[in-house]
Amino acid sequence: MANQLKMHRSLSMWDATMLVAGSMIGSGIFIVSSDMARMTGSAGWLLFLWVLSGFITLIAALCYGELAGMMPDAGGQFVYIRRAWGNTLSFLYGWTVFMVIQTGVIAAVAVAFARFTGVFFPFLSDTNVLIDAGMFKVSAAQLLAIALIVFLTWFNTKGIEGGKNIQTFFTSAKLIALFILIIAGLYVGLKTNLLSANFANAWSAEQTIKTNSGWVSQNISGFALVLVLGMAIIGSLFSSDAWNNVTFIAGEIKDPKKNIPRSLLLGTAIVTILYFLVNIAYLSLLPLKGNAAATDVAGQGIQFAGGGTDRVGTAAASMIFGDVSVYLMAALIMISTFGCNNGIILSGARVYYAMALEKLFFAKAAQLNKHGVPAKALWYQSVWASVLCLSGTYSELLDYTIFASLLFYVVTIAGIFILRKREPDAPRPYKVAAYPLLPVLYIVLALSICCILLYTKTDVAGKGLLIVLLGLPVYYLFRRKQ
Repeated sequence: MANQLKMHRSLSMWDATMLVAGSMIGSGIFIVSSDMARMTGSAGWLLFLWVLSGFITLIAALCYGELAGMMPDAGGQFVYIRRAWGNTLSFLYGWTVFMVIQTGVIAAVAVAFARFTGVFFPFLSDTNVLIDAGMFKVSAAQLLAIALIVFLTWFNTKGIEGGKNIQTFFTSAKLIALFILIIAGLYVGLKTNLLSANFANAWSAEQTIKTNSGWVSQNISGFALVLVLGMAIIGSLFSSDAWNNVTFIAGEIKDPKKNIPRSLLLGTAIVTILYFLVNIAYLSLLPLKGNAAATDVAGQGIQFAGGGTDRVGTAAASMIFGDVSVYLMAALIMISTFGCNNGIILSGARVYYAMALEKLFFAKAAQLNKHGVPAKALWYQSVWASVLCLSGTYSELLDYTIFASLLFYVVTIAGIFILRKREPDAPRPYKVAAYPLLPVLYIVLALSICCILLYTKTDVAGKGLLIVLLGLPVYYLFRRKQ
């Protein structure tokens, strides 16, 4: 505990809110709506999924607010799971965070930054392969991604103040940029009849899938629609993910019992509203349905934006700013991913720090440097994230953990019921509203999505579960060592 007291509580509620919002907004909002539009073929269902994702995220944030108020300690979700469920489940969570969830996102976001940097400097693109050894290839984009990870890791070892300032600056910049995109998009788009045309058959769902003979659309309803919605919502849910990262740095937030619940609610609410309005702007500027063979932006629509690259943000911006939009959106996504990665790198190391304090991770991860930050934990995270950049499999790993991530959210929120029963008199500065309705509602919704994934993507869900279970022998090795 002595180590923990050396952490500097220098982050205000606004700083924490910037971390929540900045960690949530990466590159997903500029891409995933295309795939969601292909799966639903409906403006109504597309917006419904974004609203539902925001609702689910807000419920989770409210639930985490109670746990954060009870346990304002570094490590956040790991600490909550350990107190409610014990060492085994908390280790499996920390293991999954280190192996894929946190480091995989860091790698993916860093590569996204590098790819859009390639718009300005083509020699840094992912098509510029520098090392080609058969199955193992290294592109300039991968090396730039690693350089970004190393730089942000080094910068965050210099103290929480520097990381906080980067986070506040870049989050503010992308919030302003998103606001401009929304206002300009609505101003230009509402002069046309595209929005009303997109809502002509708002609830008529039509899935568009690729076959050997090309893209084929088919009407869906009933149970088939439920399954499709359960798959499509993954894009919007994970564009809204990483909101819980603020709980990891509870040891460095002023008055965490009040400021963490407030920042969770405020940050998730801001992003939820922005995401909804961005999609309204998309629907005002582009037809929802498109043709994969079309060569113009309007013909491709939201479904095939960017000629199949799913860059719907760039396509929408081109309707406002013309050809220069390619560079404007590339710059915006670079700003967005840079700030997003700073927040994820900064916060993730605190989980391994908390694990090491409980002797469930490498002992050196529990050491704080002279600036009061877990530098060794930061570098462990950096090394593995860099390996994932080189492996080229990080996107697959992220897919595998969708199932596991939702399960851990369910496990954490279910811990509220255990702790209320086991520790009824424990201090709770904040209690989740409408208890037990909201926690139960989240658990039901999240488990329903898990069941749909297990039914429709058994391979993906199974591999996600396998990654979690692989942590069991590692856990027993740590325990045996002790």
